[in-house]
Amino acid sequence: MKLPRRGFLRLAAGAAVLRVLPARAQSYPSRPVHVIVGFPAGNSPDMITRLISQFLSERLGQPFVVENRPGAGSTIATEAALNAAPDGYTLLGIVMSNTINASLYANLKYDFGRDCTPVASIADAPYVMLVNLAFPAKTVPAFIDYARAHPGKIMMASGGTGTSTHVIGEMFKMMAKIDMVHVPYRGSFMPDLLSGQVQVSFAPIPQSIEFVRTGKLRALAVTMPQRLATLPDIPTVGEFLPGFAADGWYGLGAPRNTPAAIVDRLNQAVNLALADPKFTAQLAGLGVNPLPMTPAGFGTLISADIGKWAKVIKFAAIKPE
Repeated sequence: MKLPRRGFLRLAAGAAVLRVLPARAQSYPSRPVHVIVGFPAGNSPDMITRLISQFLSERLGQPFVVENRPGAGSTIATEAALNAAPDGYTLLGIVMSNTINASLYANLKYDFGRDCTPVASIADAPYVMLVNLAFPAKTVPAFIDYARAHPGKIMMASGGTGTSTHVIGEMFKMMAKIDMVHVPYRGSFMPDLLSGQVQVSFAPIPQSIEFVRTGKLRALAVTMPQRLATLPDIPTVGEFLPGFAADGWYGLGAPRNTPAAIVDRLNQAVNLALADPKFTAQLAGLGVNPLPMTPAGFGTLISADIGKWAKVIKFAAIKPE
């Protein structure tokens, strides 16, 4: 399979960390490691974090125990994890939402860019633009034309104000110059999208791919820069709105000042998982791609996203609930 240049560079970056680690890290972990996730069980971040935690448990010989602490847009879990001892025994499942929250919430008790040590990226997961089967538009250009002809008539569902599903939709509105009504949900919006109570959503692939595969919802486009191997016939939004790109991602972080030797040991173990055909097949089943990177490379990605989403939040005047 021919890899795009971006994917090749990521694989190369991941391979670069596969080196001999200092003796300090060889005894780690000597007891269970807790991995905090700021979303409910069954959501995409939980699913991906549990997969990698199982691999790490088997590879490193100690349980990696996932703890779900949902609430306040994942800021409760993030604060708890980043305030833990920087010893490698408390990790945080981090996602794009963490970079959104950095500018969405004005009074956080932590600075995500400063206080989170990037450990390892796991998967690069696009979002997909979904519409109800009864919706008249079957392509992105037709959708934009319909929205311009019916301003304020399309209901856009999200997982809540300021969530990734909301902010990606706001970026689409901004770049397409259209008006849609945002409908935030505390629970799943899928039942209402299926029934037509809301007409469109930008949903994570792991939670929506089966609805697309079974023909229950129509996928107009994926949000990443290139087409998805598991849905090769679905175009990207960027094919119609040049410059549009919204890559969801999943990774692991740790409190600031976690020893570099421990970070490298974890990064090496995660990248071994991402080179394992059995593990990557599990990711493919969820519609996501392995994303091996060095801690430094992952930190660069995080910093770029913090800046990117700050601009969208300011433009759309998004305020937390």
